[in-house]
Amino acid sequence: MSIASASTARSQAANGESKPQRSPRKAAFASWIGSAVEYYDFFIYGTAAALVFGKIFFPAFDPATATIAAFATFGVGYVTRPIGAVLLGHVGDKYGRKKVLTFTLLLMGISTFAVGLLPTYGQIGIAAPILLVVLRMLQGLSAAGEQAGANSMTLEHAPAHRRAFFTSFTLSGTQAGLILATLVFLPISALPEDQLLAWGWRIPFFLSAVVVAVGMWVRRTLPETPAFTEERADKAGRMPVAILFQHHKANLLRVIFAALVSVVSTIFGVFTLSYAVNTMHIPRATMLTVLVLANVVALGAIPMFASLADRIGRKPVFIFGALGSAALIWPYMWSIAAVNVPLIFTFGLLLSGLVYSAANGVWPSLYGEMFNTRVRLSGMAIGTQIGFALGGFAPTISAAILQPGAGGWVPVAAFVTVTSIIAAISVATARETYKVPMHELGGAVS
Repeated sequence: MSIASASTARSQAANGESKPQRSPRKAAFASWIGSAVEYYDFFIYGTAAALVFGKIFFPAFDPATATIAAFATFGVGYVTRPIGAVLLGHVGDKYGRKKVLTFTLLLMGISTFAVGLLPTYGQIGIAAPILLVVLRMLQGLSAAGEQAGANSMTLEHAPAHRRAFFTSFTLSGTQAGLILATLVFLPISALPEDQLLAWGWRIPFFLSAVVVAVGMWVRRTLPETPAFTEERADKAGRMPVAILFQHHKANLLRVIFAALVSVVSTIFGVFTLSYAVNTMHIPRATMLTVLVLANVVALGAIPMFASLADRIGRKPVFIFGALGSAALIWPYMWSIAAVNVPLIFTFGLLLSGLVYSAANGVWPSLYGEMFNTRVRLSGMAIGTQIGFALGGFAPTISAAILQPGAGGWVPVAAFVTVTSIIAAISVATARETYKVPMHELGGAVS
């Protein structure tokens, strides 16, 4: 314990204050449910962009251009995520993780519900897609702070030897949110086309009010983390973002490049859904079922790989997930182009459900352990959201580089492979931290 920490502990004892207690299970559950709520909202937008938005918000364009435009509104949410990361990262490192998590949940819920209220292009013209973009940007601001805040909260409550396992619940919550979003869209997608476009697509957005209320109820009693409480007492008045850019630039860059692995997720969950349904004419229900089953597999695979990372280290698990995804995207996209439904299910579950879960389950601990407590939320938020921005625009880029013909998917698969390899190389240069004590993570900055 440092002199400052010892002084803080003595001061607390003198004032009758108890030392902050760890609540790893409560923090993990609160992170899980919050992420599920947050990403239910975030992912129903992606599904709607793939299946509906091009037709109701961009009807003046030809189908291919309308699809690109709809994907661009999905991607624009990632433009505001770095901005939100700077603002919310500063607030979270300065004033507490819990404040950020409450704000992000409310902002996501309000902006998502409002999407369901929007009039279409046919009703108010160009104002409709403009309002859609504004609300998507608000979603991006919210998402910027949610994962980093939840990961920081869980990491700092977790036992030293199980940090990867407990932080993985944030990503399991993300998968649960995607499952819930897809399950809600399954019956909606079965509606006749005219009903789907007229009112059916709005229902998943209205249901966000229910899931946000559940998330707020769960998080209401979550305590602040011991690591943050002690750090705030020792080093009040410092500017976390300034410290981050002054002393942690190398690790910030590592996180940015490592976060490019998220391209796998948005290509699998958004682009290939549109490609399969709109180009290859595979039934919507078939592809939505692939998404659901892949994420059900991921619910088990994520904590499994996280537990492995607590035993053998973060780096080998992440690198396996990134390079494995780089390889499996090829047979998965080939099976879609061949309209081979059994292979679509086989490679889809292997890619997104199993192998990608290795990288996805370990990054919360891997990235969080690159920074000390004073800048952890800022470092994770800013680094991931800049990297995730390319992931957000990956469906737009892929729609633009998609070529006609049987092999038109090859440039998209190559794009995913390149970004995944970059992520693996970035992590290979990082320090292994799975045995490093919490107070030594990220280096000490006075």
